Amino acid sequence: MADSHETDSIVKKPKSSSDESSKIRLSIEAAIRRIPKGKVSTYGAVARAAGLPGAARQVAQVLHRGFGLPWQRVLGAGGEIKLRGDSAVEQRLRLEAEGVRFRGRKVDMKGHEFKVRRT
Repeated sequence: MADSHETDSIVKKPKSSSDESSKIRLSIEAAIRRIPKGKVSTYGAVARAAGLPGAARQVAQVLHRGFGLPWQRVLGAGGEIKLRGDSAVEQRLRLEAEGVRFRGRKVDMKGHEFKVRRT
Protein backbone atom coordinates (compact mmCIF):
# COMPACT_ATOMS: atom_id res chain seq x y z
CA MET A 1 0.00 0.00 0.00
CA ALA A 2 1.25 3.48 -0.85
CA ASP A 3 2.50 5.74 1.89
CA SER A 4 0.30 8.81 2.40
CA HIS A 5 3.26 11.06 1.53
CA GLU A 6 3.58 9.34 -1.85
CA THR A 7 -0.08 9.85 -2.74
CA ASP A 8 0.11 13.53 -1.74
CA SER A 9 2.78 14.15 -4.36
CA ILE A 10 0.72 12.41 -7.06
CA VAL A 11 -2.42 14.52 -6.58
CA LYS A 12 -2.39 17.53 -8.87
CA LYS A 13 -3.33 20.83 -7.35
CA PRO A 14 -5.86 22.97 -9.22
CA LYS A 15 -4.51 26.10 -10.82
CA SER A 16 -4.59 29.02 -8.47
CA SER A 17 -6.29 32.27 -9.34
CA SER A 18 -2.88 33.96 -9.39
CA ASP A 19 -1.74 31.49 -12.09
CA GLU A 20 -4.83 32.35 -14.13
CA SER A 21 -4.41 36.11 -13.65
CA SER A 22 -0.74 35.84 -14.66
CA LYS A 23 -1.77 34.01 -17.83
CA ILE A 24 -4.35 36.72 -18.61
CA ARG A 25 -1.83 39.50 -17.97
CA LEU A 26 0.78 37.86 -20.19
CA SER A 27 -1.67 37.38 -23.06
CA ILE A 28 -2.73 41.04 -22.84
CA GLU A 29 0.89 42.21 -22.71
CA ALA A 30 1.74 40.06 -25.75
CA ALA A 31 -1.14 41.59 -27.73
CA ILE A 32 -0.02 45.12 -26.80
CA ARG A 33 3.58 44.41 -27.82
CA ARG A 34 2.42 43.35 -31.30
CA ILE A 35 1.22 46.90 -32.08
CA PRO A 36 4.00 48.40 -34.22
CA LYS A 37 5.42 51.89 -34.00
CA GLY A 38 3.20 54.38 -35.83
CA LYS A 39 0.08 52.24 -35.35
CA VAL A 40 -2.59 52.13 -32.64
CA SER A 41 -5.31 49.82 -31.40
CA THR A 42 -8.20 50.05 -28.95
CA TYR A 43 -8.62 48.57 -25.49
CA GLY A 44 -11.40 46.34 -26.83
CA ALA A 45 -9.39 45.10 -29.82
CA VAL A 46 -6.44 44.25 -27.57
CA ALA A 47 -8.77 42.32 -25.26
CA ARG A 48 -10.19 40.34 -28.20
CA ALA A 49 -6.68 39.61 -29.51
CA ALA A 50 -5.75 38.30 -26.06
CA GLY A 51 -8.75 35.95 -26.17
CA LEU A 52 -10.74 38.04 -23.69
CA PRO A 53 -13.62 39.68 -25.56
CA GLY A 54 -15.33 42.25 -23.39
CA ALA A 55 -12.31 42.72 -21.11
CA ALA A 56 -11.24 46.23 -22.15
CA ARG A 57 -11.00 47.28 -18.49
CA GLN A 58 -8.54 44.49 -17.80
CA VAL A 59 -6.39 45.84 -20.64
CA ALA A 60 -6.42 49.25 -18.95
CA GLN A 61 -5.42 47.64 -15.63
CA VAL A 62 -2.49 45.81 -17.24
CA LEU A 63 -1.33 49.04 -18.87
CA HIS A 64 -1.62 50.91 -15.58
CA ARG A 65 0.48 48.33 -13.73
CA GLY A 66 2.84 47.26 -16.50
CA PHE A 67 6.32 48.52 -17.30
CA GLY A 68 8.00 48.68 -20.67
CA LEU A 69 4.79 48.41 -22.66
CA PRO A 70 4.02 50.76 -25.57
CA TRP A 71 1.04 52.11 -23.60
CA GLN A 72 0.63 55.14 -25.85
CA ARG A 73 -0.54 52.89 -28.71
CA VAL A 74 -3.72 51.77 -26.94
CA LEU A 75 -6.73 54.08 -27.22
CA GLY A 76 -10.42 54.20 -26.54
CA ALA A 77 -12.99 53.31 -29.19
CA GLY A 78 -12.83 55.52 -32.24
CA GLY A 79 -9.25 56.59 -31.52
CA GLU A 80 -9.95 58.69 -28.44
CA ILE A 81 -7.28 59.26 -25.82
CA LYS A 82 -8.95 58.20 -22.58
CA LEU A 83 -6.28 59.50 -20.23
CA ARG A 84 -6.65 62.93 -18.69
CA GLY A 85 -4.35 65.84 -17.91
CA ASP A 86 -0.61 65.57 -18.41
CA SER A 87 -0.87 61.85 -19.22
CA ALA A 88 -3.15 62.61 -22.18
CA VAL A 89 -0.74 65.27 -23.45
CA GLU A 90 2.18 62.86 -23.12
CA GLN A 91 0.29 60.13 -24.97
CA ARG A 92 -0.51 62.46 -27.85
CA LEU A 93 3.09 63.72 -28.05
CA ARG A 94 4.46 60.17 -28.05
CA LEU A 95 2.06 59.13 -30.81
CA GLU A 96 2.85 62.20 -32.90
CA ALA A 97 6.58 61.43 -32.49
CA GLU A 98 5.84 57.98 -33.98
CA GLY A 99 4.15 59.64 -36.97
CA VAL A 100 0.54 59.09 -35.91
CA ARG A 101 -1.82 61.75 -37.25
CA PHE A 102 -4.79 63.17 -35.41
CA ARG A 103 -8.12 64.48 -36.66
CA GLY A 104 -9.04 66.94 -33.95
CA ARG A 105 -8.78 65.14 -30.61
CA LYS A 106 -8.86 61.62 -32.08
CA VAL A 107 -6.32 59.53 -33.94
CA ASP A 108 -6.94 59.06 -37.66
CA MET A 109 -7.90 55.40 -37.27
CA LYS A 110 -8.21 54.82 -41.03
CA GLY A 111 -4.55 55.59 -41.41
CA HIS A 112 -3.14 54.17 -38.19
CA GLU A 113 -5.33 51.41 -36.77
CA PHE A 114 -3.53 48.09 -36.34
CA LYS A 115 -5.71 45.01 -36.35
CA VAL A 116 -4.15 42.98 -33.55
CA ARG A 117 -4.55 39.31 -34.36
CA ARG A 118 -5.03 36.59 -31.82
CA THR A 119 -2.12 34.18 -31.61
